[in-house]
Amino acid sequence: MRITLVTPAAPRSRAGNRATATRWAGLLRGLGHRVRIVEDWQPGDPAPELLLALHAWRSAGAIARFAEAQPQRPLVVVLTGTDIYRFQHSHPAETLPSLERAHALIGLHADVAQDIPARFRDRLHTVLQSALPLPASYRGPVRGRFEVCVIGHLRPEKDSLRAAYAARRLPAGSRVRVVQAGRAHSEDWAEAARSEMALNPRYRWLGEIPHGDVRRLLARSRAMVMSSVMEGGANAVSEACVAGLPVLASEIPGNTGLLGADYPGYYPPQDTAALASLLERSERDPAFLERLRRHCAALAPRFTPAAEQVALARVLAAVTA
Repeated sequence: MRITLVTPAAPRSRAGNRATATRWAGLLRGLGHRVRIVEDWQPGDPAPELLLALHAWRSAGAIARFAEAQPQRPLVVVLTGTDIYRFQHSHPAETLPSLERAHALIGLHADVAQDIPARFRDRLHTVLQSALPLPASYRGPVRGRFEVCVIGHLRPEKDSLRAAYAARRLPAGSRVRVVQAGRAHSEDWAEAARSEMALNPRYRWLGEIPHGDVRRLLARSRAMVMSSVMEGGANAVSEACVAGLPVLASEIPGNTGLLGADYPGYYPPQDTAALASLLERSERDPAFLERLRRHCAALAPRFTPAAEQVALARVLAAVTA
């Protein structure tokens, strides 16, 4: 089929939506489809046989225009974390019509169904984001310190500095160092990160770095902190699991929907003291850290490109049957 994939993220952006769009375009082309990535769709644009739109709220205009111009052609909408946990409540007049117009919805973690209106659940499909194994040539964890990575752009939804705040509370002899990679979404966030580095010797912010460098950061870390307060199913969790890296995660649906309700590495969202305790236990208790690692590594087969491609193929089959 001719597929147009709409993402609100610009071509050179390292935002998660753009990374997902680029990866999915490759997987769909591998299935024999012709895929075009755009930031918007207008009635005068080439009409695809299927429109796949990332973000119900940010892509609402393109979704509405396509549904009106091509009502018989399949329309698939991907629900992001802010769609599910913010915009359907704060901007229902723009967000919910995107769900109404869609022939199929895609959620990026297994618990999305419980967080959207019941009338949409019969059109919901789960597609877990994939990651590639780390090259064997990458060196392992840094010796002499317990390096913990945080991967994600600095913004409120990510509660981005929580790991840094937690590291401040650790005992004087702790070897924990928090290394964060991601672009600041505002100058206020950039200044907050720079200020934290100035007063917190256990914290380092790298800014936005290429994906290859992110993967090297995963390789040299002993754990990853996923501190979000809302999340649609972060690809960083997939990357960590495929890398065999333990995840210390806020207990929110976007994380439990990837790691499972029984995962032992959760802490209450925004609870600095609880995260500090989890960091300290991870550093001091090798058996606990290994338990987390084994749990994450066991999930890795769910996050392969082949599994993601099969899930996408099932969605297309459902809407074109």
